[in-house]
Amino acid sequence: MASVITEPSSCDTFVALPPATTGSRIIFGKNSDRPSDEVQEIVYFPAASHGPGEKVECTYIEIEQAPETYAVVLSRPSWLWGAEMGANEHGVCIGNEAVWGKEEVCDDEALLGMDLVRLGLERANTAEKAVGVIVDLLDKYGQGGNCMESHMAFTYHNSFLIADRKEAWILETSGKYWAAEKVEEGVRNISNQLSITTKIEREHPDIRNYAISKGWWDGKKEFDFAATYSYVNTARMTTTRGRYCEGYKLLKKHEGTITAETMMAILRDKDSGINMEGGFMTTGSMVSILPQETSLPCIHFFTGTPDPDRSVFKPFIFVPNITQLLKTSSPVFGPEDPVKKQPRFQTKPDRRHELYRKHESAALVMESSKANFDR
Repeated sequence: MASVITEPSSCDTFVALPPATTGSRIIFGKNSDRPSDEVQEIVYFPAASHGPGEKVECTYIEIEQAPETYAVVLSRPSWLWGAEMGANEHGVCIGNEAVWGKEEVCDDEALLGMDLVRLGLERANTAEKAVGVIVDLLDKYGQGGNCMESHMAFTYHNSFLIADRKEAWILETSGKYWAAEKVEEGVRNISNQLSITTKIEREHPDIRNYAISKGWWDGKKEFDFAATYSYVNTARMTTTRGRYCEGYKLLKKHEGTITAETMMAILRDKDSGINMEGGFMTTGSMVSILPQETSLPCIHFFTGTPDPDRSVFKPFIFVPNITQLLKTSSPVFGPEDPVKKQPRFQTKPDRRHELYRKHESAALVMESSKANFDR
């Protein structure tokens, strides 16, 4: 029987909308916190048309393909199909988080939350449509499976922050149940806890009846999703020390003057724990500028390397005739990949791409120089 990781280790995703930002633009940002030896790659997939009955093989399961898929740029753990974060050609950005609550997490292989990130980006040209895509797929195929390249099981429910040029949506799940909150101004963040309380624009049709059947809600007091489906004290979410609260405070500190550079500084912040260190660490980061003026291009910045404080945010813009991002793409092992074989994860191949290797070498030089300086 596989060992199980139970300690919540997650990421942080942020969005700032006017008037919290400077200029008429939305700023999106995310740190992906993953096992410290995991390689995150930056990959591009062009728009494509697909025939009737065509299937797409996700990380663990095969599902029906959409007739059309949009061009996407993704930052993803290099062993899986989906993504931790990314953007599409229409300016939609999505990041996801691991969340836990009262509902038991499913170990059965289904769609990973990271698969749902990519599927949302490939199939939706607005943030609101991405919410619809994700919840429809969640209802049809479910979420579940090991989220780590290891014989140790690391499973969780998922929350998503989805943004476009106009607005943002928070989508949080507990098994097949979900709630969604629309964000039209100001700042919002998600971390490794449910955070939607009573402001709910869309929800699973049975979310309240199920809560009543489990004894989590009496059906009389105001329905609070996070308080009902998890153990979060929602009255103290933004005052109790923790990742969600620390991220919220950093956003509020800069509210009104937030730029892409501000978001990068937040992602680099180690004192708050947002830039995570240790066995789980920040292995990739992303910041996007989404101008509300549609004649201006969206600009997406990725590190593709661990620790944003030691990484360069490199820009990506959707333009015609983009070639593959070879220096940030990991080796491909095809059907011989240990992820594809049963039992899974018996070995772990070297997935380092060229940029990762060079970053690794530079980090060693930096550590050596620091050690010599401290003597």
